[in-house]
Amino acid sequence: MSVHVKGSQIGAPGDFARLLRARQIAGPETAPGLSVNRAGSLNMAQAAHGTTVIAVKFKGGVLNLADRRATSGGNAILYDEAEKILTLDDSTLIAIAGSYAQAIEAVRYLQHAFKYYARSQLQQMSLEGKLAEVSRVLRGTLPSVLQGIGGFLPLISAYDRRQAAGRIFFYDMMGARFETHEFGAAGSGAERIRGALEYAERRQGPFHEMSLDKALRETLLFLEIAAQLDAATGGLGRVLPLAKTVTAEGVADVSEAKLRSLQEGVLSATGRSG
Repeated sequence: MSVHVKGSQIGAPGDFARLLRARQIAGPETAPGLSVNRAGSLNMAQAAHGTTVIAVKFKGGVLNLADRRATSGGNAILYDEAEKILTLDDSTLIAIAGSYAQAIEAVRYLQHAFKYYARSQLQQMSLEGKLAEVSRVLRGTLPSVLQGIGGFLPLISAYDRRQAAGRIFFYDMMGARFETHEFGAAGSGAERIRGALEYAERRQGPFHEMSLDKALRETLLFLEIAAQLDAATGGLGRVLPLAKTVTAEGVADVSEAKLRSLQEGVLSATGRSG
């Protein structure tokens, strides 16, 4: 029995997962594999985990910001140039925290699923359909999560043309979806700064009324605070974070020059120097 989702129908034409099953190819129900040692147990020592990602609205769309650090075996730094904000299509971004291997596999699947739907149905998948696909991917990783081997949490940022506004969604590990009206954050560093984000909104007004420059400055400050409170989060001093926006014009990168122009002021505000 098919389950109808606006803009997509699970089990119907345009369903990329059904195409993969028909060709006996692993789909979202199969969690990405991790390395296995000779005893048959999963080797998590080299498994990469990403933190911290933040999404905030601004006047015109949504800003995504992420540190570049990937850790393994707890807080050991594995890599300092990880990309945790990825484009799903022209109007949708995904920011990822948690198991990097699972997240990247999920992103590849979602990119292909959205593209396959658009090409086979001659129209873009609706936002509701895209969000349902993300839930399905997360449900597919649940068996490994229950075994304590992996799991990731995505933030979805989209520009909704019907509402002419940016929107932000977050999920739990079982695929339940929630919409946040001003900001979202995920990853170990995010736990330290959620209260600060709420305080900033009350003190300075809603994020969706801020200019991009102001929202970027505030969000960089929060990321640096998270880095000072969480060893797994990279700050602004060594490697610049990654920042992207999604607006009515589509997805765009925030330039390195723009980030560098704000870097010193943010580090000074938190008692550090570049």
